[in-house]
Amino acid sequence: MERVFVNVNPKSTLSLGQARGVAIAALAAREILVHEITPLKVKQSIVGTGRASKEQVQHMVCHLLKLPQSPNADAADALACALAFWHAQRP
Repeated sequence: MERVFVNVNPKSTLSLGQARGVAIAALAAREILVHEITPLKVKQSIVGTGRASKEQVQHMVCHLLKLPQSPNADAADALACALAFWHAQRP
């Protein structure tokens, strides 16, 4: 799960916090471990730089997973988190 540490819009921050809480509670109820990763680490793992744009992340996710078309930004972020976690687990 991507760790959120800065958000300029208070309403968005509250909504995101609630959604994260629901997701974490659902995973905990099934005794599934939750791992957090910062956006910087995700971008470094997927693109090679922590300052990558959303478009760069989308492009690399599409390339790494050999997808026929680029996923939307939110789906690409989720897939990038999963890929970054997988990369971190490899020896």
